[in-house]
Amino acid sequence: MSGIQFHSSISHAALREWAESGTEIGPANLMYPIFVVENDDAVEEIPSMPGVKRYGGNILLDVLAPLVAKGLKSILLFGVIDKLPKDSTGSSADSSQNPIIRLLPRIRSRFPDLLVTCDVCLCPYTDHGHCGILREDGTIENEASIERLAKISLAYAKAGANVVAPSDMMDNRIRAIKDILRREGLQEKVSVLSYAVKFASGFYGPFRDAAKSAPAFGDRSCYQLPPGSRGLASRAAARDVEEGADMLMVKPGLAYLDIIRDTKNQFPNHPLFVYQVSGEYAMIHWAAEKGALDLRRALFEVLKSFRRAGADVIITYFVPRILEEISKK
Repeated sequence: MSGIQFHSSISHAALREWAESGTEIGPANLMYPIFVVENDDAVEEIPSMPGVKRYGGNILLDVLAPLVAKGLKSILLFGVIDKLPKDSTGSSADSSQNPIIRLLPRIRSRFPDLLVTCDVCLCPYTDHGHCGILREDGTIENEASIERLAKISLAYAKAGANVVAPSDMMDNRIRAIKDILRREGLQEKVSVLSYAVKFASGFYGPFRDAAKSAPAFGDRSCYQLPPGSRGLASRAAARDVEEGADMLMVKPGLAYLDIIRDTKNQFPNHPLFVYQVSGEYAMIHWAAEKGALDLRRALFEVLKSFRRAGADVIITYFVPRILEEISKK
């Protein structure tokens, strides 16, 4: 006498697809993170992230065109500066010469249906590489930091951003950003995607190379969440929802699938993003290059795990590869 059997439920491709309902990977489930430099005609390799480049504005517009044709719906922009000054308050973050601020009107004009999100943080623009303004003793001055972050968010919003995404992890920055957008009459036009649950992770190394944003001293463990902190993760998400965040993010992804599920269960009515960060990208890329795994199979397994855990949108440097694979179906 046979027991309960499952083989019949997965004996056909359509049956297997039904069994994975809710884990579909389409263009609407993807956001493409991109590094933008000052030189409009530049293309810069990032050795720790093979296949990922920093682009100048002129080049990026041409890079985006075929991706938009394949269905790309949203991007996340990070500014990277070399010539503009870095100082204690990150004054170049909202300078009229900032590469993001110069690029935004051009992207919106050429790709009017593309959702453009701007990362908001001080670390790429400060001389100390930390995500907020510091006191003389090197600790965070939170009130000054969130005032500065709000002004930067406003500058991006006025330049054409659809979404601003504060990644700094300062206390109460969501309220500060929402308040300034409201005062300027932009609250109905610009959304806030909060890096609500961002951990102090060892997976960020290649990003800091790419964005040239490594801290000059110390680390960010006093404002990013400890990796084992489930309770703080819940409290951080709840605070940002209370302050008006339109969307939430968990970062990194693969080591925090339980937190993704917790956050989605806690806030089922908020779109939930997960960031497959630079170290996760590099890990999969290098393993595939060395023949340790099949890139496509492993990548889509990880993407489905994010969706299964509760993520609605995945921020990943693999977006061009994923769109190419999707277009083959």
